[in-house]
Amino acid sequence: MSASAQAPIIPIKSSSEPPHVIAPDAESLFSQRALRFEQLAEGHSLGDWLRFLGAISRAQHEALQVMPALDLPDAARMGVAREHRMPPLPAQSWPRPAAWRDSLSLIVAAVARDAPDMARDDLARLAAYDTERIEALAERVLHTELYGPDAALLPYVGAALQVLWTAGAARLGVAEIAALDVPGVCPCCGFLPVASVVRGAGEVGNLRYLHCALCNTEWNLVRVKCSACDATEGIGFRYLETGTGQPGPDAVRAETCEACKSYLKIVYAEKAPVDPVADDLATLALDILVDEAGYSRSGPNLLLVPGG
Repeated sequence: MSASAQAPIIPIKSSSEPPHVIAPDAESLFSQRALRFEQLAEGHSLGDWLRFLGAISRAQHEALQVMPALDLPDAARMGVAREHRMPPLPAQSWPRPAAWRDSLSLIVAAVARDAPDMARDDLARLAAYDTERIEALAERVLHTELYGPDAALLPYVGAALQVLWTAGAARLGVAEIAALDVPGVCPCCGFLPVASVVRGAGEVGNLRYLHCALCNTEWNLVRVKCSACDATEGIGFRYLETGTGQPGPDAVRAETCEACKSYLKIVYAEKAPVDPVADDLATLALDILVDEAGYSRSGPNLLLVPGG
């Protein structure tokens, strides 16, 4: 999502304070992401793959538009979540309606025809799986167990789960989502961030927000602070000097932490029309750079499975 098409803002205290949470925009999130994938694909060495991911994002948009009404927490349950600083739509325990599997079927059918040969075989295998096996794959994604058998199928399962949780986050309709005791996980679903984004306009100008890998909610975290261990010392930034077709150092960097030896990408919406998920995947060379330097990624990108 670009800085010119920001998601709706949910303030938690007063209009004079920056918003703690930015809810996903169900009308444009995935369609804007698809456009960004297409932009990044031009001249990129991984252009065909990025265009395929754009097709998945377009299918996610279609699936989200037909997602039926969800059974969301009522006022009492929301009150308990706020009081105890718990996410209202917890990734590992929120009951999943069968509608998420309908989203998966829609995504698989939408991208199968134009998918690369290897992906087409994976999609056909996934389409033949029964409910029990599909739900088992979902559990692996939600517990970030992204290696092992059938790892190549997990990005499609993750894409469908993103549709479900994004629908829930967008439709929650609450005036307040409390910050959690652990600031590095999503206050809406408790999942890990895929990246952080520095917004450059409006109420959120020059503020850093972590972007949830699952529900696409964003939440504020002060800059130059490790999202994995809360350290404020030993924070550094690494970037690619060059890279044909890749976002430049002014748009995407890796924020590294010496305390826990982790890293997470940070994208600058004030400098370019970036998307945290798409720009993360378009800069895999940066992941290789920081991995070779001894840092481990602290949050997943569900469209890229390390074991796939």
